[in-house]
Amino acid sequence: MANGIFEPQETQLVRDILKDVDLFINIGANVGYYCCHALSLEKPVIAVEPITRNLYYLLKNIQNNGWKTRAQIFPVALGHDTNILEMWGGGTGASLIKGWASIPESYVTQVPVLSLDRVIGNSLQGKRALILVDIEGAELMMLQGAIQTLAHTPRPIWIVEISSTEHQPTGTLVNPNFTQTFDIFFNQGYRAFTVEERSREVTKLDVLDIATGKCQIGTHNFLFR
Repeated sequence: MANGIFEPQETQLVRDILKDVDLFINIGANVGYYCCHALSLEKPVIAVEPITRNLYYLLKNIQNNGWKTRAQIFPVALGHDTNILEMWGGGTGASLIKGWASIPESYVTQVPVLSLDRVIGNSLQGKRALILVDIEGAELMMLQGAIQTLAHTPRPIWIVEISSTEHQPTGTLVNPNFTQTFDIFFNQGYRAFTVEERSREVTKLDVLDIATGKCQIGTHNFLFR
């Protein structure tokens, strides 16, 4: 991250889209890598990060660069409603999904949970937004609390990490929420594209084939617009 070689394709895509939006929302912000890119381009930021150690570095990175009045930080996880849930792991791999990436059951803490709609409130009013999501398998529960955000006009642009087979709990071959996660976007009129060097559209039929194990896809990052 410090050397500027972290996720080069995703980074370039984010920077390109940031030029055409008014607001950057980073869900699962970690230590603030993408937040720093947005703030360096003078885009205001809403960052969501529940892990204490990540939050420490996120705040330091923003403060040390002189951006502390331009970023709203929410130290929570996101779900379909207000709650307190268990989160397993830490660092870049923490997840609300038990057994995710073989994280030991003993490596667990409790985190407060809000819905994205509540976190954002009226911040999107009249604004174009890019929403970047990296929350290790909890995408569906986050989207279930983002109905107003998904339907906002103008529609936000989303970049979401959605694993199909990677990091699933033991005994789970394919993400059981894969189809439903995409359907939430499709039902709101979004189109899906892969985030890779040669981006291609992902259709409902493609999603079904991936979810049923008929084919695999070479990325777990997707653009919705």
